[in-house]
Amino acid sequence: MNIGIAGAGSIAFGTAAVLYKNGHDAMLWSPSGEGTQDLKSGQPLTAVGALEAVFAPSTALSAQMLAQENDVLIVALPGYGHKTVLDALAPHIGAQHQVIISSHASLGAIYLAQLLARRGLTVPITAWGTTICTGRRQSGVEVKINTVRSRIDLCTVPSQYSDTALALCKRLFGDRFQPRDGLLAITLSNLNPQNHMGIALGNITRMERGETWSQGQNVTPKVGQLLEKLDQERLAIAKALGLEVKTIFEHFHLSFHVPVASISEMNQQMHAQGNGGIGPATADSRYVTEDVPYGLLLTAKLGRLSGHPALLHEAGIRIFSAMYDRDFEDENLILEALELERYSLNDLKTAAITGVLANTKKIAQHTN
Repeated sequence: MNIGIAGAGSIAFGTAAVLYKNGHDAMLWSPSGEGTQDLKSGQPLTAVGALEAVFAPSTALSAQMLAQENDVLIVALPGYGHKTVLDALAPHIGAQHQVIISSHASLGAIYLAQLLARRGLTVPITAWGTTICTGRRQSGVEVKINTVRSRIDLCTVPSQYSDTALALCKRLFGDRFQPRDGLLAITLSNLNPQNHMGIALGNITRMERGETWSQGQNVTPKVGQLLEKLDQERLAIAKALGLEVKTIFEHFHLSFHVPVASISEMNQQMHAQGNGGIGPATADSRYVTEDVPYGLLLTAKLGRLSGHPALLHEAGIRIFSAMYDRDFEDENLILEALELERYSLNDLKTAAITGVLANTKKIAQHTN
């Protein structure tokens, strides 16, 4: 199949490598144009670590080229880049396309579905609760893959395309997908924001100093306890919404292949096995600049709407805003464009299945 990947960072490179190992070729598009410069010069892409491969992905010069030459489009870049990329791709998406968002952030699938609806177009948009792999881009032609996940939560909007989209994901990446009931379940299945919040809060000075540090080793008992408490807030919201999501313990077990124990103990085991990862060496890290506005914020909003306020998540947003001297609550361009304040929780629940965000109260009033 022809597969286009929007992105040229760690996850985009890693995703291309997993596809290659499964017998598929990918085309990479760097929205800035910088991420694929070395690949355009003819150098191969090398993956090392949990997955090893040397291959030569093709590159696209524009969103239009990526869409025209590929039937499957995968969005694989930080959440703060999603709106720009979705805006660029939307005019070129046709009825033949399927879209995968890896990983899904802040109802981006609904945002894209709204853009396409204006053109009278509906296509399968699949949201993953996390990425196919974890890793770190080493250079313009090398990525170190820490782990390839054995289980990924997903859903598709509109929901009638779910079986077709699941079959596609299995064909491309293998039998590793767990269907979930709508985008709210996928939102609450993405543990990266809460985990990265605890890790960054506990290690912010290491990040600021540019140190090289083991992430798994530094999920100490106190940091691990914070991660567990954050998870309890997320699970309470999911339960209130009638949604089934995995626990943080299942997440680390399935993603990093370690026995279930306390979160600190599981991370120490990851470190001992050599797949605990290296923590961010800069405060300008997606652990904060992506995960606070595009992860924590939506969880906090769902907590308020469901009657189960996520007080630790809310505190994290405020603490990071103070640390960084910026208001992260105002930085989510997707939620701003969707104008969530106009809609009820029931509106969101419906949109999470259909992809269509409509104000049911206004529709009812108009009908009457």
